[in-house]
Amino acid sequence: MLTQLSKALLRQTRAHGARRFYATQNLDNVYDIVIVGGGVAGTALACSLASQPYLKQQRIALIEAMDLSNTLTWTAQPDDFSNRTVSLTPGSMRFLQDIGATDFFTPGRANPYSDMRVWDGVTDAHIHFDASMADTTQQKDESNIAYMIENVHLQHALLKRLEQCQEQGAALDLFTKTRVASIEQTQPSGDTNIDALDLSDWPMVHLEQGPSLRARLLIGADGIQSPVRSFANIDSLGWDYNAHGVVATLKLDSPEHHTAWQRFLPTGPIAMLPMGEGYASMVWSTKPHLAKLLKTISADDFVQLVNAAFRLNHVDLSYFYKELGQGQLPDLAGEVAWRDQVMRNDQKRLPPKVAAVQEGSRASFPLRLRNSERYVSDRVALVGDAAHTTHPLAGQGLNQGLLDVEYLTYVLAEGAREGQDLGSIHLLRNYATERYLKNIVMISACDKLHRLFSTDFPPVTWLRSLGLSTVNNLDAVKGEIMRYAMAIEQPMASKPSSS
Repeated sequence: MLTQLSKALLRQTRAHGARRFYATQNLDNVYDIVIVGGGVAGTALACSLASQPYLKQQRIALIEAMDLSNTLTWTAQPDDFSNRTVSLTPGSMRFLQDIGATDFFTPGRANPYSDMRVWDGVTDAHIHFDASMADTTQQKDESNIAYMIENVHLQHALLKRLEQCQEQGAALDLFTKTRVASIEQTQPSGDTNIDALDLSDWPMVHLEQGPSLRARLLIGADGIQSPVRSFANIDSLGWDYNAHGVVATLKLDSPEHHTAWQRFLPTGPIAMLPMGEGYASMVWSTKPHLAKLLKTISADDFVQLVNAAFRLNHVDLSYFYKELGQGQLPDLAGEVAWRDQVMRNDQKRLPPKVAAVQEGSRASFPLRLRNSERYVSDRVALVGDAAHTTHPLAGQGLNQGLLDVEYLTYVLAEGAREGQDLGSIHLLRNYATERYLKNIVMISACDKLHRLFSTDFPPVTWLRSLGLSTVNNLDAVKGEIMRYAMAIEQPMASKPSSS
């Protein structure tokens, strides 16, 4: 069966009265869309394109340097969770459902939560969010703030959906275990007669182990060090935070699993996100030397330090850091228990205590803020981390990437329906116009929150305490915050549709 690209080229040659096109121009490695990067954003984009009636017969290639076979064959193991997780908004979840990925979710491993409690580790001012606050006339039945899912689980489901799309006739090729050696834009070799399609401005992607691919549209979903972005001469602006995110899988002493907890400490926020009955995923943003300490202390001391981070004064925590760093605190459990008893905390406003940490689950990664100066160039578009990276404190990084994918799919589907060139800068600007400002708003908001809470300077702590307490008493304001964070109301120029 001819792909859309082949049909279009055949129509062109017939219009010229020529019938020798396929003998003079090899189309084997010519694609309508080439996606570099087979992570969640790239794989979701391939699924989304292959699920669109106007796009599923476009010729698509997905390139990934890693071996995805283990991810494809992944199966959930009871009481064993990956330490890399994502909090999917209801908006992201609906998009994944629309493209057919949720059909391959393992039951019970995409855990919803409907309640979120956030508080200041210096002043103890707090704010409580509940999914019911975000009710709208369009979305009355949305009862969850977000869904916690392991990254490997999400990518597994997307890869299974890709297989299904291929079985259903999508013209999609997957190139794995091969890196992009280089990308160039040069005059192709071969016959240059007038009947052949002019590919001179189509990017050529050279693979280390594999063919060289021509792309009508080249999409970078290849992370913060994006080769596609470099090829397009697009600068990435931003900075590295003096902080690392420490992740771990926690076993709790309670089955409670519908509440997310976050406490802002002067050294960075710590969050406990429910993964399932009795388990939680932890993300602790902190200074690099403290991140190293958290990864190297004993499992028992780590558990005690996490409990202390949610319960004790930040001054006590500073003392623990110093003593543990010098190897001079042999009875951390006793120190934490005594101080916890003295403080007489309101247990209703605190998370369950951590009983254990899953072996081998502690890891860390540097925190960065980046935004590309533009998201598109002629025949090039960027999505996800290739376009922008933000602080994880609001859990919005991947959700913003999925919004990129959703809207780019819509723009390309409209272009295909109208017979436009999918690589045209005039078409791609519609995507950039929609996503650039919205990503800037989210990135800026996360950065300002990070800076606001990363200090114990008294005037600042007083003002932020007043702000938290005031907002906590204004349900209408909290509802607006929730609707935006849950992607219930994120207006687009036109609503994407998979129909």
